[in-house]
Amino acid sequence: MNRKLSPNKKMSFRRTHSLLNGLPRVLWTFLIATIFSLAPVALQAAGRAECRIIQSRILERSARYCVLLPPSYDTEKSRRYPVLYHLHGLGDNERSLIRFGGWELVEQLQESKRISEFLIVTPDGGRSFYLNSRDGSERYEDFLIEEFIPAIERRYRAVGNRAGRGISGFSMGGYGALRLAFLHPQLFASVSAHSAALFDDMPADVAESLGGRSYPFGKPFDPAFWRQNTPLTIAGKANDLKGLRIYFDCGQQDDYGFDAGARALHDILVKRGIPHEFHLYPGNHSGQYMAEHFDESLEFHSRAFGAQK
Repeated sequence: MNRKLSPNKKMSFRRTHSLLNGLPRVLWTFLIATIFSLAPVALQAAGRAECRIIQSRILERSARYCVLLPPSYDTEKSRRYPVLYHLHGLGDNERSLIRFGGWELVEQLQESKRISEFLIVTPDGGRSFYLNSRDGSERYEDFLIEEFIPAIERRYRAVGNRAGRGISGFSMGGYGALRLAFLHPQLFASVSAHSAALFDDMPADVAESLGGRSYPFGKPFDPAFWRQNTPLTIAGKANDLKGLRIYFDCGQQDDYGFDAGARALHDILVKRGIPHEFHLYPGNHSGQYMAEHFDESLEFHSRAFGAQK
């Protein structure tokens, strides 16, 4: 089922992760700045990317995002497009797909007709885990659902309904994508996650390292709040999930043990009779792992968008 890209694009996406992970911090920072300065030029040949700021009443601050627009967006002025909201992992930001070569992979898949054309929107989720924080200081879920998605679909020519809306993510973003889709299945036709941050009971030391300075699960860490919000708990009781297309995968050697959480989610969905696609692959918890399997989730969403027509 894991169909690999033939030429060099996917390898370049994967190698970019490996090279960046091994660079000294000063050189890494310089290289990233250089890539940012060159990215707009490189993207003009076919599709293009826009990186903008939205002012949020709910967050009481500005929030950054990027949108990847397919080749036909500027020529087919009356055409409306499905939207895939892609949520980045901890320590990353809204430019993750541009920075690490994901856009090259998207273009390759579109050129080879392996995926249809749709918008990919990448909001900056900070370290929020894409939920409303335990102390109420960061209402990121409210922002995303009530402000951000409506604003994006007003600004760009989106289909603007459930049939044309998917959500995906890696690590923290995988947690966020699964949680939001399970809580709001009326909003999304499809959800995918790579290496989602899944624990039944997260050890407090792991929670500290994952949450960092924002402490979305409370300070001190509140295990009850974690259990209440984990996609594992929500999947066990959520209604209307049978109409939601679900894909998730994880590395068998995941550094945080999220492979056990992925198996647990698979078991919950099987027990409830909820259709889904689940894979365990060789690999650890890294951007390289996601790069090796990102094409699968993109094809999954493309099929889901096509099935809704």
